[in-house]
Amino acid sequence: MRKRPPSPLELRDKARAQVQRKALRTLAKARAGAARAGVELSEWEDAFLGSLSDRVKTFGRGFADPEKGGPGSAFSVRQIRKIKEIKAKTVAERTAAAKPADEDDA
Repeated sequence: MRKRPPSPLELRDKARAQVQRKALRTLAKARAGAARAGVELSEWEDAFLGSLSDRVKTFGRGFADPEKGGPGSAFSVRQIRKIKEIKAKTVAERTAAAKPADEDDA
């Protein structure tokens, strides 16, 4: 027997679940990257990542106003910007730790 094609509702739910998994993975990678690089997250950044993770788990996205983020996006524009700042902080710390200290042998 042929399997019936998924309904639009099933496709929408599948897409939402995929976006939710991607968002949670992004938050986990940001937190793990900071821990791996030895970057000390501020209290606010730690609370931000935690509360955003909770909202994504509960509601499927981290914001309520649809005008603040793109369609199908789990984060608003400002949330994406802050996550990128946390990741940049991690990368900057990692590259600073990898660079050898300048030696003045001259």
